[in-house]
Amino acid sequence: MNTGSRHAWSRSKLTLTSIALSTLLITGIQAQTQAQYTPFTNPSWWFGAAAGANFNFYNGSTQKLNAQQRPPVAFHEGDGIGLFAAPLIEYRPLESRWGLMLQTGYDSRRGTFEQQITPCDCPVDLSTKLSYITVEPSLRFAPFKTSGFYLMGGPRLAFNVKKEFRYELGINPAYPDQEKNPVVNGNLSDVKQTLLSMQVGAGYDIPLNSQDNRNQFILSPFVTYQPYFGQSPRSIETMTVNTLRVGAALKFGRGKPNTTAATSDVQFSVNSPTNIAADRRVRETFPLRNYVFFNQGSTAIPDRYVLLEKSQVKDFKEDQLEVFTPKSLSGRSEREMTVYYNVLNILGDRLGKNPSASITLVGSSENGPQEGKVMAETVKSYLVNIFGIEASRISIEGRSKPKLPSEQPGGTKELELLREGDRRVSIESNSPALLMEFQSGPEAALKPVEIKAIQEAPLDSYVTFTAVGSDKAYTSWSMEITDDKGTIQNFGPYMQDSVSIPGKSILGERPKGTYLVTMLGTKADGSIEKREATVNMALWTPAKDEEGQRYSVLYEFNDSKAISTYEKYLTEIVTPKIPQGGKVIIHGHTDIIGDETKNRNLSLARANDVKRIIENSLAKAGRKDVTFEVQGFGEDLNLAPFNNKLPEERFYNRTVIIDIISGK
Repeated sequence: MNTGSRHAWSRSKLTLTSIALSTLLITGIQAQTQAQYTPFTNPSWWFGAAAGANFNFYNGSTQKLNAQQRPPVAFHEGDGIGLFAAPLIEYRPLESRWGLMLQTGYDSRRGTFEQQITPCDCPVDLSTKLSYITVEPSLRFAPFKTSGFYLMGGPRLAFNVKKEFRYELGINPAYPDQEKNPVVNGNLSDVKQTLLSMQVGAGYDIPLNSQDNRNQFILSPFVTYQPYFGQSPRSIETMTVNTLRVGAALKFGRGKPNTTAATSDVQFSVNSPTNIAADRRVRETFPLRNYVFFNQGSTAIPDRYVLLEKSQVKDFKEDQLEVFTPKSLSGRSEREMTVYYNVLNILGDRLGKNPSASITLVGSSENGPQEGKVMAETVKSYLVNIFGIEASRISIEGRSKPKLPSEQPGGTKELELLREGDRRVSIESNSPALLMEFQSGPEAALKPVEIKAIQEAPLDSYVTFTAVGSDKAYTSWSMEITDDKGTIQNFGPYMQDSVSIPGKSILGERPKGTYLVTMLGTKADGSIEKREATVNMALWTPAKDEEGQRYSVLYEFNDSKAISTYEKYLTEIVTPKIPQGGKVIIHGHTDIIGDETKNRNLSLARANDVKRIIENSLAKAGRKDVTFEVQGFGEDLNLAPFNNKLPEERFYNRTVIIDIISGK
């Protein structure tokens, strides 16, 4: 830094201070925002570290350096930049604009004086390396409650740890051949071991993450000014130091659960559809999983699968499966489970009708490939002995894990359920006669089965209860539904902000009724907050004049790749079936394995992907007449298509269901 620049620093030091403080002040004024509810309070205690640059400005006079060194002239003004680094701690009481700060660390006051000329016309230079361990307690004040801007001020206690100087006497430029004087390095004498001064400044807290997180990180740029009084480093002469410090602090704090949610944060509403006068007959295209699941410790086909006698084969028809029902039904939907537990009979029937088709049975067992082969051989024996399929048309393979396993390397949670799903025989084929449209290869599902039945309660007749903001304001919420006779029904608790319940679950056999719905929100501190709504409900009753269509998309565990597999199916098979002015109801589901919130988000993402594909297909056809309803129910047990006790049920719950109805 040359002499000219030192003069510039000296003349502009107050300007720098003014600009820095003004910038932070304006930022603080502009950053005021409306306070919003967050699940955690602001931390009261903050810990971190600060670092910055000290811009030091020397004034006064100094000439005696120590007992051995006294320059022929005195030095007056100078400046320099030193390092500041310190750990910090802050305390800010909740709901208060005041707080306390403490920084203790390394503080450099190094500087270089303006060059002087001795009586012999020789230049002399002097620089110092004064350094301290500083203790700086401050009072903090935040003038704007919803802004990160703050002011601070307090004493500074400094303990000297370094007092070095560097002195150099130059030669007269008129006599350049003179021998240069050696540079003198030493320690200043009469340096005070302790200084007591003060500082004032300002800063601005910038959050680095959402306040929805309990752990908070903030970055705080700051500027402080430490005036000359109290900063005379020596007990002799008149040298003083002014310091402008510019830096930033990184702080960490941990909030507490927020128990002060305003009553206006949560909005509760109920949507009860008018009575849909239609007996919605459903023509369901039911996907057929190409898996046969085996019980742990057994290589026999489980008795929940329908196994025929040889004499019954001639009477078996794929579209009359109600004749051949399982011994016991565990699933929520008996119709679909009846289809699935006939999968071996459907396969045998199709192989018989398509003599050129062949299959591979891949058995997977946690006990090794050999047991997997035994399981596959059991299935093969049934097809050969009961349906008379040529043994040469059926290949056998054994594996420890299926090609699409549910249990992934490194997994630690719910392994028992995942392993139940991996103990199976997969049916693979390249024959189009056996496979779903537009799919081929060993991972393709079998051709679906069409079912005709009456749907008792269509999804669009459900009553929807919505509590917007409940996921942040409450740990959970529930409902008390009271009829006009004072009878109370309880539903919940719920974690999501929207819940759909069949009207029949509330009305029972009553055709209609008026109900008082009381939402009970449980806060983090255990207190209860109430919302009320009155709603008229009408029981869904049929009129036998409408038919809906249902299609399903199935997924492997924790996977969304099925969309690419089914895209052509959704585009060329499903979309053309949507009538003019029709409505498409798309609901995503998952099994019970995994985190509830993640499952709900996964099911909604899958449902929206299906909607996107169908919408794009409609747009290419120039159609804008179709309306959509999309929801993701996750693992909601009240709305899941099946139970979750058996691997078959869990596999079928990993689905997106598409209901197509007319616009009437």
